[in-house]
Amino acid sequence: MSLDTFSKWRRRFWPVHASELKKVLPLILMKFLISLIYGVFLSMKDTLIVTGEGSGAEVIPVLKAWVVLPVAIGATVLYTKLASKYQRSTLFYGTILTFVTFILLFSFVLYPNKAFLTPLESSNWILSHIGGHYAHWVAVYRNWIETVFFVFAELWAPLVIFMLFWGLCNQINVVEEAKRYYSLFIVAGDFGTIFTGPLIVYYSRKFANVGYLFTIQSLSLCLSFLALGILFLHWYLMKYSLPEQPLQVREKKPRLSLIEGIRYIASSKYLRCIACMVASYGLVINMIEVPWKASVHQLYSSTVDYQAFIAKVTSAVGFVAMFTAFFLSGNVIRMFGWRFSAMIPPVVLGSTGVLFLVFVLMKRNFSPSFFFIDPLLLIVFFGAIQNIVSKTDKYSFFDPTKEMAFIPLDQESQVKGKAAIDVVGSRLGKSSSGWIQLAFMQLMGTSSVLSITGLLLPFLCTTVFYWMVSIRELSRESSKESTEDEQATSSL
Repeated sequence: MSLDTFSKWRRRFWPVHASELKKVLPLILMKFLISLIYGVFLSMKDTLIVTGEGSGAEVIPVLKAWVVLPVAIGATVLYTKLASKYQRSTLFYGTILTFVTFILLFSFVLYPNKAFLTPLESSNWILSHIGGHYAHWVAVYRNWIETVFFVFAELWAPLVIFMLFWGLCNQINVVEEAKRYYSLFIVAGDFGTIFTGPLIVYYSRKFANVGYLFTIQSLSLCLSFLALGILFLHWYLMKYSLPEQPLQVREKKPRLSLIEGIRYIASSKYLRCIACMVASYGLVINMIEVPWKASVHQLYSSTVDYQAFIAKVTSAVGFVAMFTAFFLSGNVIRMFGWRFSAMIPPVVLGSTGVLFLVFVLMKRNFSPSFFFIDPLLLIVFFGAIQNIVSKTDKYSFFDPTKEMAFIPLDQESQVKGKAAIDVVGSRLGKSSSGWIQLAFMQLMGTSSVLSITGLLLPFLCTTVFYWMVSIRELSRESSKESTEDEQATSSL
């Protein structure tokens, strides 16, 4: 259906025909709930790790480099094997229910018995023998319960948002529909993120005098209820919205194993470029976020204060991202094209990230009198602004342009290639950042990520450069890929 049938304002803000509502509305509500859960996960996982006993922001690179990445690879292996045996709906229900089961297990079994389950004596013994500059390694073992929660929370985005939700969207929508719908899904996700802050602050304040355990258990019950809502929406979509609209039929290729799928990606310039985009974003955002979270912990040392601040920043991300997605994202993509829109995230993340790291570097090398205000306060709040802008670009421009890049591909490339790129590629980028940070901390003999800021700047700039080169090459390759799929005649 053409956009010409809409009025000027409806074309910008609600380019959906009445006959399409039964498919679009469940997807909008689904994205709202998925993003709300993701926002709560982000706040909880960072709070539990950064404010844990003997822990700090320096533990995050260890987790992402040496724990999350292997688990992500294992999840990809499992997903691709199950994808060969079961339908998408079965995978969807099974994945969501697995998260619900773990949330309840963590909140009502593991965390309440933390004092009994924490290996305090052995972790202290290890720390006394290897030295304090390895404290961030020992903290992973000491706080293994929080570590497991961190890993599960990290997997929500690649598994549920990218592989399940966007995979479903790419399966049931063609390019013309994606240009009209996807910005609406982004807005719905941003709207869900807005509710993160009020929800977390409400329960944090309600149980401030009782204990953090009750806050965790209340939030976990909310997450479980929201997850069941996602399952209901998916069931309704499959039963009542799609039977009259057959799924998009694409040319099928022989099924590949995970290793063969990775080799296939390596042999495809188109998929390599997408993988580079995903890995670059993960590396850049993590390289900036870890020093910022370390600074936030210095300013807000208590668990409640730290979580409240992170939750407020998350809500601010939702507000700004919703405005950007609603008024700019879809219109920019339609007016200026895929390449221009895809270039926005690396330019913004690169410029603001460099400026933030320079501020941190100046705090270490200049006296406090050099600043007009408290330097720590300046770094924390500028980092918060940088985080808001970066996440806004991700939700409004990076995610939709990345997902649009998958649409011209055949079903096999979507399922296997997308699984490897979204899970392994995303984790590899963040893990690479962790390896770099850990290597520099080891080299400098320090346990503080703030002391290696100057060494991170060259890596950040180099990554942004190759990110932009990949976008340029992907834009060129898109015209070749689009000719292989009759439903993807529009260039990116």
